[in-house]
Amino acid sequence: MSDMESHRSGQDTIDTPGAVKAQTVRRSGGDPGARGRTTIADGVVEKITGMAARDVAGVHAMGSGMSRTFGAVRDRVPGGTRSGVTRGVKAEVGEKQTALDLEIVVEYGVSIADVARDVRENVVAAVERMTGLEVVEVNIAVSDVKLPDEEDEEPEPRIK
Repeated sequence: MSDMESHRSGQDTIDTPGAVKAQTVRRSGGDPGARGRTTIADGVVEKITGMAARDVAGVHAMGSGMSRTFGAVRDRVPGGTRSGVTRGVKAEVGEKQTALDLEIVVEYGVSIADVARDVRENVVAAVERMTGLEVVEVNIAVSDVKLPDEEDEEPEPRIK
């Protein structure tokens, strides 16, 4: 067996006195990257989903009016638990799959069906690429339409 073959088979050969080769160490084979488990928290998938959904043209905001209002208050309180990125996103994460629920507000005049399709495509691509999880479903609830003359419910902060 050549040195190359011994490395591929997971065995090491050691030269011993008298030119006799003995096989002594057997190493566990396989990809080192596959040893152990990786778990991904729901919040990680929710952040990826929120960012991917917001990148789609026609999405004005995430979450219902009430959740955006509470979220704006929570974001201003030190130690607020949920970041604005995950507002309107709920993820259920298993070992190999994830299911996502989104609540969005769309801009007036856009095709809701097209925006929802684009959100699904962008979210699935981002989550599967970044996590390796299979996205089994992306449920989208459109909770409002942002009219051109409506003011945003979240006022701009006075201090930056």
